[in-house]
Amino acid sequence: MEVGHIFKLGDRYSAALGATFQDPEGRERPIVMGSYGIGTGRLLACVAEEHHDEHGLRWPVTVAPFDVHLVCLGAAGSEPGKEAQRVYHDLQASGLEVLFDDRDESPGVKFADADLIGCPFGSR
Repeated sequence: MEVGHIFKLGDRYSAALGATFQDPEGRERPIVMGSYGIGTGRLLACVAEEHHDEHGLRWPVTVAPFDVHLVCLGAAGSEPGKEAQRVYHDLQASGLEVLFDDRDESPGVKFADADLIGCPFGSR
């Protein structure tokens, strides 16, 4: 998979800007330019290609948008809902980035979405 890129731009931009150099014969010539880089989209595609399973992504801790995906299986005021809130606050207080799924959806929908998102620590 290609991550980096190199493009020869020629002298199109340097000629327009008047950016020149002196060749060995002392003549002014436009600089030949190039573009070198690493594409962030390409990097993410490489990570996704290497870090997935049959359920979806499994981001490494170093690039994951969240450390933990916490799925609440109870309604907001229920005991399980209150416990999930407590765990959420405790995880945040410990310095972790937490994606807290407290949507009004079935556990199966929440777990399927968690698999697709692929936080390092979550439903699996």
